Amino acid sequence: MPALTLREVLALDPVRASEPELLAGEAALDRPVRWVHSSEVYEGANFLDGGELLLTNGFGLTDTAAEIRRRYVRELAARGASGLAVEIGRSLPTMPPEVTDEARRLGLPLLALHRVVPFVRITEAANRAIVARGLSGRSVVRPWGDDHTAALLADLADRAALNQPEVEARSALAGFHPGPGARLIGVSVHGAREVSSVDRAARLLGGASVLRAAFPGDVLALFALPGAVAGDPVRAVQEAFRTAADPGLTVAVGHVVEASSGWLRWSDTLRAARTTLELALTVPAAEPAAPEGPLVTSARALALERELTRGGVDANRDRLARLVQHALGPLLAWEAAHPSDLVRTLEVHLRHGCSPTRTAALLHIGRQSLYQRLERIESLLGLEIDDPDLLGELLAAVCAHRVVRGMGAAQVRGLRTVA
Repeated sequence: MPALTLREVLALDPVRASEPELLAGEAALDRPVRWVHSSEVYEGANFLDGGELLLTNGFGLTDTAAEIRRRYVRELAARGASGLAVEIGRSLPTMPPEVTDEARRLGLPLLALHRVVPFVRITEAANRAIVARGLSGRSVVRPWGDDHTAALLADLADRAALNQPEVEARSALAGFHPGPGARLIGVSVHGAREVSSVDRAARLLGGASVLRAAFPGDVLALFALPGAVAGDPVRAVQEAFRTAADPGLTVAVGHVVEASSGWLRWSDTLRAARTTLELALTVPAAEPAAPEGPLVTSARALALERELTRGGVDANRDRLARLVQHALGPLLAWEAAHPSDLVRTLEVHLRHGCSPTRTAALLHIGRQSLYQRLERIESLLGLEIDDPDLLGELLAAVCAHRVVRGMGAAQVRGLRTVA
């Protein structure tokens, strides 16, 4: 179904109640309207992405030179606005002739609203109609179906051109109502064809609401946890999925954002979950995995991997290879000639604060065997592993080594790469 047109917006009851008069742009009445905004700021054109109908009471057009008014209309047309509607009678007694003239010259629909109707009534009615029309036609642009929840999650994860009123309206239509103080966490699940594991995790979390949808090969979800719940939300979501997810699934949990922080932050946590999932599928794990159950990780657990691959793994391939060779060259040469597990031992040791007890337990070896490995590593690299000045470089290098190894394996398996 086509998008809502300007002609159809003009037929809405609140718009008709404003007694609109079309002064220019009659030939463009069938152009689509993506959203309806109101702004009294003269620079309002700078905030448009294209396809918007802009409502103004004309305050920004008062006491300005004719050329400035013309430029205002030109900027709206250049930004791809679908039209300009100006309230006549309060700030502006009549439509400035240069505004009408410029709109006619550019073919920009120009409306004079002769009766005062609160703009919030017009925007609510118009944007509700736009959202409803858009949802009914999502199957045209979303190959995974006509599920409007999936469309919203995809738009958020892709950071499509959105705005806060649109996201809130579409979330409400999907039944997603984060309460005051709610904290949001994005989740991406690989290997699932339906949302049952997400629903089970939501039930384990108690008062959490969730926006979720299944895509080909993956499930994407946005959890809303009540702000009053104590504890670490990321860890709580991870533990819920360790219980709820089926064996063989890979679950990536994003970071925490405040529900009130705006749709861009909602997008951030979903994008972090997706990026983390790509890394979890592409890069070998730093530590031994549990023999059974799902693999559950988080953006914080793979923070170093995400930083090392910022901009894409392929774009960082040469830089990471140089980092690995500079810091670990002698160690890698030894491992090439002598089968051993020294690089992995070094990374596990560094990731756990150089604790021999914890490292030995994770590697399933005795402490004496661990000490022998650490002595060999220090001898080959000519340094002391627990030197504070070296910890950052060594940890980045062993992490980069895993990423580089994962690049080659991903190409063999045909896996996606992080974007």
